[in-house]
Amino acid sequence: MTATLTDRYIDAVIRTLPERQRADVAQELGAAIADQLDARIESGEPADAAERRVLIDLGDPDRLAAGYADRPLHLIGPRSYLAWKRLLVLLLWIVPACAAVGVGTAELISGAGVGELIGAIVPVVISVIVHVCFWVTLVFAVIERTGHQLLDTTPWTPDSLPDVRVSGARLSDLVGGLVFLALLAGALVWDLLRGFAFVDGAWIPFLNPALWPGWVVVLVVLILVEVALTTSAFRVGRWTMPLAAMNAALAVVSASVLLWLLGGGMLVNPALIDLAISSGADADLTRVLGAIVAVSIVCVSLWDIVDGFRKARR
Repeated sequence: MTATLTDRYIDAVIRTLPERQRADVAQELGAAIADQLDARIESGEPADAAERRVLIDLGDPDRLAAGYADRPLHLIGPRSYLAWKRLLVLLLWIVPACAAVGVGTAELISGAGVGELIGAIVPVVISVIVHVCFWVTLVFAVIERTGHQLLDTTPWTPDSLPDVRVSGARLSDLVGGLVFLALLAGALVWDLLRGFAFVDGAWIPFLNPALWPGWVVVLVVLILVEVALTTSAFRVGRWTMPLAAMNAALAVVSASVLLWLLGGGMLVNPALIDLAISSGADADLTRVLGAIVAVSIVCVSLWDIVDGFRKARR
């Protein structure tokens, strides 16, 4: 006996349902199709055309089966989407950056060049991003399909609204920034004139005295430009995209100067390094400390860039 279109449709619907539901769904769906089919035939529509029209109106059998089984046809639905998005964004801000810092520090300690450093960091960061996206999405997809409630089930109320975000151009930000830059410039001059390292009963500079006067002038100029940018943001009333772009360019220039001086052995006082080695310190220790200083410079510069654009976007 040849199966009709209705028989084939019902079979396509119930084949993916749990065994206990199949008989009831087949009976219910068959009765619904028969009622619609009779109504169309009574109105004068041919039987074959009426049957096709009824099945077309019912739609894809897999979609209908998902409705009977209460099975979502999306990977992450509205119930879980916001929690998934917040967690994913938070992890993408933190985990790849930590991985890049760890790999970069290890490569610098091993004496890798710039090309090797970039070649080691980029694949690791890409791999970490892929893994974070995959595993977070997989966990939420499982939660979506098993019907488990997420940890945060507290109903939303206006009390949970965040405070209005500021642009970073308040008077307190201006004063704080200017005080910090003034202390930085003062520490630079003090170290070169008096010294911050106390060795054998005498103070010696931590920075290389050969930086005076040329490189000291360059560093002071960079600090003054930063003061000008901070003041401009306050006068405008907020951080703008042009100001953020100039801040990013300044951060790149400052980091490049410091890294170039560090890499060329011109940033730290050579006498201080010689004293450390002569006192029994391992030579590799200076390489480790140099790597830590280099990574710190890069991290501070990147944070300054991101913070400027974040304030401008607000």
